[in-house]
Amino acid sequence: MPHLHVPASIDYIQVISNPHNEPVTIKEIPPRFECVGVGTDAAVFRHKEQPHLAYKVYGEDKLHKKENEERVYKTLGSSPYFSIFYGSGDRYIVLSFEEGLSLYDCLLRGVNIPHQAIEDVEKARMFVKEKSLNPRDIHLKNILLQDGRAKVIDVSEYVHEGNDFRWEFLKRGYEEYYPLIKERPIPLWVLETCRKWYNQTKDSTFQFEDFMQKIKKLNPFWK
Repeated sequence: MPHLHVPASIDYIQVISNPHNEPVTIKEIPPRFECVGVGTDAAVFRHKEQPHLAYKVYGEDKLHKKENEERVYKTLGSSPYFSIFYGSGDRYIVLSFEEGLSLYDCLLRGVNIPHQAIEDVEKARMFVKEKSLNPRDIHLKNILLQDGRAKVIDVSEYVHEGNDFRWEFLKRGYEEYYPLIKERPIPLWVLETCRKWYNQTKDSTFQFEDFMQKIKKLNPFWK
């Protein structure tokens, strides 16, 4: 791995986590850095002089997620389905910057999600299992579309046991319902309502068909 020069100003980036699994708040971004992504544990930044790198900075109370993610990337090693890990600091990890829209943004903009992307996620999950890790917490915002192929990001949950079935539900939704909305922009409020409804549901009580019937009442495209 080549020597990594990290801009000292990264220490001035302030990322604050929020309750109820809501996205983090960014209090300060130093000059020459720009925010390119926001999650529930961390935010991702690029430096103007290092556009090929992504600095993922975590909230102070989410540093265990940083440790987990670093461990996972080191275990995964080289793979076409995941980012390249370059190094880490006290509050951040450094990855290859990955171009592309998340599947969430594809739905917002009406960009077609090809079946090849779904197959790629399946292969990525098999690769993770071969490394004795657990591919969980795979959702619309954690999958990027790159020239019709999928790249999976945010791997911090792979050290935990149990299946959250998020990917299984998404894959089933794609196969059974996506043809009804293919290449049609979905309003933000519809996607956010679906996300909040899902997060409020206990895994043990979640019923896919009941959930989809509720969603169909939100969006006229289903009819």
